[in-house]
Amino acid sequence: MALDIPALTADIAALRKQFVGPPTEEDVQHLRKMERWTWTCSAVGFALAWIAPNPISIVLISTARFARWTVLSHPIVHKGYDRTDLGAARYDSHSWAVRWRRYLDWLDWMAPEAWAHEHNQMHHYRLGELADPDLVEETAGFLRESRAPLPLKYAFVAAGASVWKPLYYAPTTWRSWYTEQQRKAARTQREGDRVFPAIDWNPFQPVGRLVWLRSWLPFASIHFVLLPLLFAPLGLWASFSVLVNNLLAEMLTNLHAFLVIAPNHSGEDCWRFDGKGKGKGDFYVRQIAGSVNYPCGNDSIDFFHGWLNYQIEHHLFPEASMLQYRRMQPHLKALCEKHGLPYVQESVFVRCRKLVEVMVGNTSMKRLPAGEDYPFGHAPIEADAVAK
Repeated sequence: MALDIPALTADIAALRKQFVGPPTEEDVQHLRKMERWTWTCSAVGFALAWIAPNPISIVLISTARFARWTVLSHPIVHKGYDRTDLGAARYDSHSWAVRWRRYLDWLDWMAPEAWAHEHNQMHHYRLGELADPDLVEETAGFLRESRAPLPLKYAFVAAGASVWKPLYYAPTTWRSWYTEQQRKAARTQREGDRVFPAIDWNPFQPVGRLVWLRSWLPFASIHFVLLPLLFAPLGLWASFSVLVNNLLAEMLTNLHAFLVIAPNHSGEDCWRFDGKGKGKGDFYVRQIAGSVNYPCGNDSIDFFHGWLNYQIEHHLFPEASMLQYRRMQPHLKALCEKHGLPYVQESVFVRCRKLVEVMVGNTSMKRLPAGEDYPFGHAPIEADAVAK
């Protein structure tokens, strides 16, 4: 039986009403707890970094950098903590990492405004379509089509994963942002056209200038020049150790972020879509079928995954807080079973393997041609039957 989209839409609306709303005191305190964890990792990592290059500093600095993006900035920029009068104004999306606060809240290779457009708008609302800048099957098209030996392809993926934020993601987010500004100003680019394959590094071109001045130079000058110099009073070895620990931590956090982020919407069992969706019901179906989850359920597991282990819940309700994802997760999983929708949840390492197989061209994603009905769904099952 065909998927009953109106019934699914009504059930998801009920789920939203039950679990998604203004953050409570518990939500805000939990966010503050995650922020303390992040600052603790950073503080301890740098407190030990001057002694010598060491794995403890590398792991802690890497983890803090990863968490500042995924655990803190991601839900905040999505407005997960906007609707509160609980004295948490600095967690408002209009304040977090804005202007000078970028250097305090979230200094990464990606500029917040460029990332917010690329991620919040283009990725979330064009998920799995050709206009999705994070559609891995397309962004890795050159590798999939390459005739290079397979071991060389795997090596390229591994090397690229260690530097993907500065060399791929920062230019891509700026290209997305700049294209949107041009489209608004001149209407020369049709909305939804794919414009992301070019990586803009040329400082004499508009996007390349943004990459250099707003991404690479601020990040590199703070982390790889200023921070090591702060330890100069302790000696040349101390500054050198901080630099080495910081560089290796940057490689590790790139690998960590790639492991967790890139597989969220890829794999031979994950869907992409040739045409645009039609209405709210189609949007819901695509967020579920085009996303995958990882194991979840407690702060330690969720912190390691950057709360991206709730990717299906996040794509349905991007404005929810972290705890709201956790509360609703088993209910949404049961709802998908009720309607015959795929709800994929596997180890991040299994998902990463499936991602890499798509990137090198060994497998391909499931694909829904334009105009075709969704190939899943059945008559809705009663909730008590799902529980059994």
